[in-house]
Amino acid sequence: MPPSTFLPVPPFAGGAQEGGVRVPLITPEEPAAVVLASFCRSLVWSELPPPVQARTKELVLDLLGVAVRGSAEPSSRSVAAFARAVCATGGASVIGGGFATDALWATLANGAAAHAVEMDDVTTVSSLHPGTVVIPAALAVAEERGSATPELLTAIVAGYEVMMRVGNALGAASAYRRGFHPTGVAGVFGATAAAGYLLGLSAGQLTHALGIAGTMAAGSLEYLSDGSWTKRLNPGWAAHAGTSAATLAAQGFTGPATVFEGRLGLLRGYSDEPDPQLLVDQLGESFQIMRVSIKPYACCRYNHGLIDCVLALRRAHTIAPSDVETIRLGILRAGAPLVAIPIEQKRAPRNVVDAQFSAPFAAVVALVRGAAGIAEYTQATVDDPLVRSLLLRTDCHQDPTLDALYPHQWPAAVEIRLRDGRTLSARTDYPLGEPENPVSLDGLLAKFTGFVTGFAAIADPQLLAARILNLDAEKNARAIMAILRGS
Repeated sequence: MPPSTFLPVPPFAGGAQEGGVRVPLITPEEPAAVVLASFCRSLVWSELPPPVQARTKELVLDLLGVAVRGSAEPSSRSVAAFARAVCATGGASVIGGGFATDALWATLANGAAAHAVEMDDVTTVSSLHPGTVVIPAALAVAEERGSATPELLTAIVAGYEVMMRVGNALGAASAYRRGFHPTGVAGVFGATAAAGYLLGLSAGQLTHALGIAGTMAAGSLEYLSDGSWTKRLNPGWAAHAGTSAATLAAQGFTGPATVFEGRLGLLRGYSDEPDPQLLVDQLGESFQIMRVSIKPYACCRYNHGLIDCVLALRRAHTIAPSDVETIRLGILRAGAPLVAIPIEQKRAPRNVVDAQFSAPFAAVVALVRGAAGIAEYTQATVDDPLVRSLLLRTDCHQDPTLDALYPHQWPAAVEIRLRDGRTLSARTDYPLGEPENPVSLDGLLAKFTGFVTGFAAIADPQLLAARILNLDAEKNARAIMAILRGS
């Protein structure tokens, strides 16, 4: 959805007013958690702009399709088995698991499943995966309580708003350098906001819940060392922890209102370059959920622009792998620790997780296979001799002209040198899926139906997609979640 769809929203109590739009400031009397909690509590579905309503339902559709497909992954089955072992009955469905459990554990299982195939939604400035945290938390609580769907959808808007603002203030590049996964760190606050909204927390209680969430923020990047599964767990754990924080606050537990900007708060602990004002900057002027991208490729978002470039060159020049001498990739400095460093490791992925976080693999698989979806991100492709031979001829470099646009844009550049002496190059400033270069609704529907087709409980994927895109017409989410749960 392009940025022109940003619309003003009604002001809410507290803070200065400028032209009918609230201009909040962080002050000792009104810390950021207080401002954010008050804003979330003020939201009403019927008062949200139609583009915000439509985009929210599109993101739910995208996330649920990805979660169904992700539920089949071995990592997801492990988490679902854990949830069943802890609590085998309850009112919240485990997607693809065939059972329901307590909301606290359904959030964990569904968040992990939705992140397993690296195709859940993503943001640019904050470098987050908000859907895989916020939507599982909101759905689990709403299903358990039988919440009306307008309340569910509003809670999702609130969760995206808080999570993305925390991520903006945190600064992804700094968090990466410290070894933190921003989705895990910021995600707990989004889940707290969503669950707290559905639990009916007052603004004061929600402030406490955000404070409690601060002591649960976590997420390590060390999975990059060996391609293990812990990144997939980070959003599920954030969803679980945020739901726990909101539930604790509902029972009277307290947390610090200065959880974000305080002397010992989150931003000081997790970032070298925090910007606390981004927690509330232009709050009420536009919605963060309108800045979310839908992923077309099954890998780290820092690789997507590279894939776009390679696919464009492949179409324009009909390049055969045997024609290629070398491939040179322009990488953002912030993304280099994830997808380009150490280059020897990125040229020699051992498993699918390694491949998902390898810029050389992304470029090579796009060149060799002409696609970069789940069908390409398999162990068979990782082991393909042709792919591995081209990986050894692929290099990465950091380009200051790309970094100059970060974090508001994630540009990428590719240069392919051919054996006949020609050099082909391409650059993109907005990878496919960005609000400025969106995946079409038809593309989103094709992604959803492709992921859920074959899932025994879903007899008519198109009909289910239509119901999700009109979710606010459903009484509650229970019927849809029962389908997604399976048997």
